[in-house]
Amino acid sequence: MAKIRVFLTDDHTLFRQGVRTLLSAEPDMEVVGEASNGSDAVAKAAETRPDVILMDIGMTGLSSFEATRQLRKNRPETKVLFLTMYDDEDYLVECMEVGAGGYVLKDTPAPLLVSAIRDVNRGGSYLSPRMLAQLVDDFRTRIKSTTRLPRFATLTTREKEVLKLLAEGNSVKEIASNLTLSVKTVEAHKFNLMRKLDIHNKSQLVQYAIQKKIIKIPVAV
Repeated sequence: MAKIRVFLTDDHTLFRQGVRTLLSAEPDMEVVGEASNGSDAVAKAAETRPDVILMDIGMTGLSSFEATRQLRKNRPETKVLFLTMYDDEDYLVECMEVGAGGYVLKDTPAPLLVSAIRDVNRGGSYLSPRMLAQLVDDFRTRIKSTTRLPRFATLTTREKEVLKLLAEGNSVKEIASNLTLSVKTVEAHKFNLMRKLDIHNKSQLVQYAIQKKIIKIPVAV
């Protein structure tokens, strides 16, 4: 039986070494490569052709989310499993949106991590029990809520600024420069506003901005 080819992406060398040791003890797994950032992961995955990539969040350089988009585009058969310390629902949602197969917290017991890799490799999905519990609690809270603000009213002032600039055709990098923010911060604002408005692509965002009179329809001369 062919072994599951696993690639490790994390900016902490000791952590990668620990996971490598753990997985190497499994008869059906082998670690075929490592990277300390998203850019290297994308480049090395093309050479090592892993079945599953373990991806950290919060590394320097190319964001883990953008790296995952590129990995899934370049090699759809490779699965991505986020292995992170962040028990954050926003991160979880973004991971799912970029095509990840699962989300595992770093305090997860070793046997569950191994099981998660096998599940994701088979085409399934895996979510750490604590994250699943948070989602269920959040869902219950929303159901019980009797006062719901209009979606636009839930946006912060900064999110509204980012919405306008995005609808006007500015890139995330251009917006970051314009507002004197980091690219990562602008990406977070973009993710939050699209989640709050239930918008999933640039076309919907522009249409929404026009409907709300945030931007005007260009008039042909």
